Amino acid sequence: LLLLLLFVFLAVVEPLRPHFYSETCPEAEIIVRRVIERAMARETRSAASVMRLQFHDCFVNGCDGSLLLDDTPTMIGEKLSLSNINSLRSYDVIDEVKEAVEKACPQVVSCADILIMAARDAVLLSGGPKWEVKLGRKDSLTASQEASDKVMPSPRANATYLINLFQRFNLTVKDLVALSGSHSIGKARCFSIVFRLYNQSGSGHPDPAINPEFREDLDRLCPLGGDQEVTGNLDATPEKFDNQYFKDLVNGRGFLNSDQNLFTTSETREFVEVFSRNETEFFRAFVEGMIKLGDLQSGLPGEIRRNCRKVN
Repeated sequence: LLLLLLFVFLAVVEPLRPHFYSETCPEAEIIVRRVIERAMARETRSAASVMRLQFHDCFVNGCDGSLLLDDTPTMIGEKLSLSNINSLRSYDVIDEVKEAVEKACPQVVSCADILIMAARDAVLLSGGPKWEVKLGRKDSLTASQEASDKVMPSPRANATYLINLFQRFNLTVKDLVALSGSHSIGKARCFSIVFRLYNQSGSGHPDPAINPEFREDLDRLCPLGGDQEVTGNLDATPEKFDNQYFKDLVNGRGFLNSDQNLFTTSETREFVEVFSRNETEFFRAFVEGMIKLGDLQSGLPGEIRRNCRKVN
C-alpha cells in the first residue's frame, strides 16, 4: 500500500524545469543571487555553508526544504541530526532570501527551490561554474531527525561506504568524487579530525595517509585535548571554488578522513587524479552531479511555505 501511494504521489508531481517562475515571479533568481552576494560580503564562509545545505536537504527524502524546519513540540527535525548539529550554518541567510522573495512574490517560490538556487549562486560567486537550475519543488510538511541520521554520512566515512550510499540515489562514483569537491571552499572543525590525528582506526597513531608536514600543521591547529570547535581550511584555497581540493588530496593534504580516503581508494582515485589535473573537467562533473542531486524527489505532498522554518 505504501509503495502504491508513493507511485500515486510520484505520478502527480509536476516535472522540474528551468525558468519555472518566469511568469509567476520573474525576479526570483535575481533576488536570490543579490542576497547571497550580500551574505558573502559580510562573511565569505557563508558561501560554503549555503552550498552544503543542498546536499544535506536532498539526501533526506529528496529536495523538499525539510532541513530548514525548526523543531516543534511534536516533531524533532533534521537540524539536530548527528551530521547537522553544530555543523551546518547559514540558516539565517536562507531566511533572508525567503523574506526578500516573499516581498516580491508572496507564497510563490518554495524554500526547497531557494536552497537549490542559493547553492548554485554560492558556487558561482566563489569562482566556480554556472549552470541552469531546474525548479518547481514543493516544501515538505514535516522533517525527521531519525531519517537524517540513517542517511547522512560522518566525516569518518570511507570511500567504500560513500560509494554504496551514493549508489542508493543513482549517483555514480564520478558523481561522488565531483560532489566531494564542494569541499573546495569552507572550513571544518577539529572535532571531525582528531581521531585521524591521534587514533586512526583505534591504532593509537595518526592516519598514515596524511602528509607529514601537513600533519604537523594539523597537530598545532588541533592538539590532543584542545578546543575541538576550532576550524581549519578544507583545502589550501578555502574561499575560491577551484580544483585545489583534488591537488591537496593527491599530496596527502586532505583535511577530512572522508576526503583523503577518496585518493587512497582505487575506485575513486582515478577521478581525483583527473580532477586535480583538469579543472574544467571537475567543473563539468560537479554541475552534472548537482543537477542529479537536485532531481531527487520523494513525491510526497507539499506546500509553498511562507516561513522556511515552519509549515503554514
